[in-house]
Amino acid sequence: MFTGLVRTTARVERSDGGRLVLGVCLAPADRALGASVCVHGVCLTVVEATDDRVAFDLGFETLARTTLGDLAPGDEVNVEPSLRVGDALGGHFVTGHVDGVGRVRSVTERDGAREVWIEAPDALVPMLAPKGSVCVDGVSLTVNAVEAGAFMVGLVPHTLQVTTLGRLAPGARVNLEADPIARYVVRAVAIHAAGSFCP
Repeated sequence: MFTGLVRTTARVERSDGGRLVLGVCLAPADRALGASVCVHGVCLTVVEATDDRVAFDLGFETLARTTLGDLAPGDEVNVEPSLRVGDALGGHFVTGHVDGVGRVRSVTERDGAREVWIEAPDALVPMLAPKGSVCVDGVSLTVNAVEAGAFMVGLVPHTLQVTTLGRLAPGARVNLEADPIARYVVRAVAIHAAGSFCP
């Protein structure tokens, strides 16, 4: 479980499909063998680590459903260690289970901030609502507007500075995760509408 509050960014040192190696300094507990780390919105398991490097194996499902297979050495990614009991929850609950890949439609400067419209998969749009939460490349954001096939978020200067979202441009692919609560509500409504609930 994560919060969507990015702790740091990391440089990709190796990405050959099955193995992802990041140059990043994490606390010993956060890089322990088997620890969960959110990388660009995807929950990954640490398989090897040193003081300044962490490695993960990428499964076929991860490569098929996220943008991690697109990474190349030198690329930068958002990183967040897993949430611990007692930690502050400043963003929203993020599982690291990507719902789909979106594509940036437009980026507009607005008084030091940026308005970003993202095209989302059809199955994801019903889980988005104005003032609700969405995770974009591992960053917890507030949905400002929703229309057919797309939604809009505002990126404040702090987010632009401490995450990779400041480099988003039209055409960029991003990992998207809806608020888990919204996911289950939409699923429950669909099952109810189909008359599949047990008495």
